[in-house]
Amino acid sequence: MKTFYIETFGCQMNAHDSEKVVGTLVREGYAQVPDEADAGLILYNTCSIRDKAEQKVFHRLNEYKKLQGEGKKFAVLGCVAQQEGEKIFDKAPYVSMVVGSSSYRNLPSMLARLEAGETRITGLDDRQTEETFDTEFTARTNPHRGYITIIEGCDKFCSYCVVPYTRGKERSRTSASVLAEAQMIAQQGFTEIQLLGQNVNSYRDPSNKRTFAELLLAVGEVQGIKRVRFTTSHPRHFTRDIVQAIDAMPALCDHIHLPVQSGSSDVLKAMQREYTRDWYLERIAWTKAARRDISLTSDIIVGPNTPAIHMHDSIPEEVKIERLAILNARQREIQRTNYARHLDQTLEVMVEHGANSRGQITGRSTQNKTVNFSCETTPPIGSYVNVRITQVFPSSLVGEAISAPTSPSSNAVAQAMLNTRFEPAALTNS
Repeated sequence: MKTFYIETFGCQMNAHDSEKVVGTLVREGYAQVPDEADAGLILYNTCSIRDKAEQKVFHRLNEYKKLQGEGKKFAVLGCVAQQEGEKIFDKAPYVSMVVGSSSYRNLPSMLARLEAGETRITGLDDRQTEETFDTEFTARTNPHRGYITIIEGCDKFCSYCVVPYTRGKERSRTSASVLAEAQMIAQQGFTEIQLLGQNVNSYRDPSNKRTFAELLLAVGEVQGIKRVRFTTSHPRHFTRDIVQAIDAMPALCDHIHLPVQSGSSDVLKAMQREYTRDWYLERIAWTKAARRDISLTSDIIVGPNTPAIHMHDSIPEEVKIERLAILNARQREIQRTNYARHLDQTLEVMVEHGANSRGQITGRSTQNKTVNFSCETTPPIGSYVNVRITQVFPSSLVGEAISAPTSPSSNAVAQAMLNTRFEPAALTNS
């Protein structure tokens, strides 16, 4: 039997890529095993975002090296694979396959070449590819949330980011294929969907049928879906109709993640972010003026080790550390104020984890806030419970269940770690 083991690092995009890679491997006759010692093929899905990512990859590959004498084959996938390319073969000659994320659609043919005995197989698309990775099979490994990638790649070229080089150009799926997958996810029993993209709101429907906001509304109307999330948005393409869609459709979660990166227009220009402080604040004003209480989260960079470090006014490391401490302290104050508003409120919570050491169940509100609560019986993962909030902390809420859990379809949990199929006709893309 052909067996494989996959290890994944990085963002939700990487995690979902691995779900699709697993589904593809199973379709090709491979069986997934939980331990690399039992696998004939070991795959390492990598991420370039974190500091010294390449060094960490080669360190991990060196740990795998001890297994090479057992006839195992090794593959490096993802962003570091695209970034380092064939240099991986030179640094780790026991690796047989190097595949960037833009080339996953070619995995079946590359696997056939691997099985035929080839030892240096590469899949490294350049930025000109228009293809997206749509597969008939996806391994849904999250028991309570179904992920759908609606756009791949990035055209922004921010000064601190490697993603445009490792993920390729922006390319969107048709809205019809996205909706077909959403409907299949709902039929499998999932009640929450998260739409993914490096810049998810840069989505451009190749069929010209729907804007991003219209796609959100359409996914929110899929029967059986209670919650729809999306990440990550870019301020340059954040339009007012997105807020209007959240106001109009209860299934769209009242949470927006909108990375600002800096509050200075001059720094934003140096970062090549394509917007100003005033542009960003206008979008925050739209969100605060909404009828629903929409929670906001963001990313802020303080003193990154990127090309920006060569700016003429670069500041000492100790000042960067001090500024980061000030920023974190201020953020804790904001969260204390925001979370305090929920005291004595009743929130609908989706269960994500069973009881911890204190006997508390962990779930998430529609505003994406973590809620730890007590319950007479342990509710199933993916079910919904009304929780009265009794305590507030800077980064979590605590409460008591006041209703019996509303269980999702039993299929949702049963589908975890299984491979699911949606109709090939739904896979039409750009």
